[in-house]
Amino acid sequence: MAYTTQNIYYRFDDALSRLVIDYEASRQVSPESERLYHGAPSEPYDESLYKEHDVKRGLRNADGSGVVAGLTRICDVHGYNIVDGKLVPDEGKLTLRGYSIEDLINSSQAEGRFGYEEVAYLLITGALPNADELADFQARLGAYRHISDGYVAQFPITTVSSSIMNVLMRAVLLLYAFDAEPDNISPEHEIDVAVSMLSRLPRIAAMAHALAIARQQGRRALIPTPDPKLSTAETILQVLRGDANFTRGEAMLLDVMLMLHAEHGGGNNSTFACRVLSSSATDAYSAYASAIGSLKGPRHGGANSKVVHMHEDIRNHVKNWDNDDEIAAYLEKILRREAFDGSGLIYGMGHAVYTLSDPRAKICRHYAEAIADEKGLGDEFRLIESVERLAPQVMRDVRGTSKPICANIDLYTGFIYSMLGIPQTLFTPMFAVARTAGWAAHRMEELFGAHRIIRPAYNTVYDEMEYVPLSQR
Repeated sequence: MAYTTQNIYYRFDDALSRLVIDYEASRQVSPESERLYHGAPSEPYDESLYKEHDVKRGLRNADGSGVVAGLTRICDVHGYNIVDGKLVPDEGKLTLRGYSIEDLINSSQAEGRFGYEEVAYLLITGALPNADELADFQARLGAYRHISDGYVAQFPITTVSSSIMNVLMRAVLLLYAFDAEPDNISPEHEIDVAVSMLSRLPRIAAMAHALAIARQQGRRALIPTPDPKLSTAETILQVLRGDANFTRGEAMLLDVMLMLHAEHGGGNNSTFACRVLSSSATDAYSAYASAIGSLKGPRHGGANSKVVHMHEDIRNHVKNWDNDDEIAAYLEKILRREAFDGSGLIYGMGHAVYTLSDPRAKICRHYAEAIADEKGLGDEFRLIESVERLAPQVMRDVRGTSKPICANIDLYTGFIYSMLGIPQTLFTPMFAVARTAGWAAHRMEELFGAHRIIRPAYNTVYDEMEYVPLSQR
């Protein structure tokens, strides 16, 4: 069913029981609309202009390194050294508050305990908790897991969307309405909001998926009562599968993924977005919602879903998964925009900082191999390994570059999530849930450390114009 009102077309979406604007139908092709749809907003800039005005595109220097925008005590993402003014590739290293990500993960795994909460505490406070501090923090997270009846009454309405990331943004902004002092930016209140977000977002994300599936199937969603004793990883699996339909091993693996995604420096797009909004002294909910919106993009957190689709495409078009030449030939077709999505990108390969290796990808590869063999998916894993091994040289040959290229974390995360039975619609939301800890740490550092609004400059590249009356145009 479709109808029009004042040249805007609407249609009824049966699956979601709502009226939506059909933009394709409402867009009228006419001489009057030509400039509206195909004018200056869609015109790219000539590359020479960036050189002429010495503009560092994407806030990156000519050698690919990031423009220094601030100071931080939270995280270091190391992938190269600057020697005599030149960028020299190096093995990747990720440290959180000075501790290597490998040590943080390996220690908690060796002790058979969940580690994400410890990492979140470290990021927010700057120190590793002792046993009593960690227990207190876990108890606070557990207490916040309950969501008020008033919120629950409104939340299902906000879940009517094709994207759970958009649902999460609205869910975060809705939490603002249930905060007695939402614009309070004191350190104490910021901690309260951060703990609330760390506690509630995992459950909200899983609930959004459960509610969407129930709506599609015409039934009522059954959401388990929150158990304050469960870890963040267990809380997610409890909502997705029910109270006891997951193993501790599965929860421990998801916990590793949450730790890997918890933080990655202030320069990544979503964290920088959070810091930009925080620098204006806006409320915490607005800053976190903006970070989620940034992370949704396929050039950022949304890349993990693209990787899964790409792997499926490669499996369908490469007949012999053990034939390096056949795999390399298909990767070349992808790069030449002759295969897959036509973007010319091999998703999961390359990184803005890491050059020789991404430490997160190495950890993911280790866990992916172990669980793949358990689940009889060893061939699929080895195909992904082949992509990681062959893609750098194919990319250098096609693009004519000598730049070192390594796999990034996205190459393996979707594969691991799939083996854990986490639906693809939740891949990027899982990233957002985990990264909330890093966002919180950077927001507070920007608010109370930098204490100055972020306001970079843009060079103007147009001529002064004289206004022409409407009747003379």
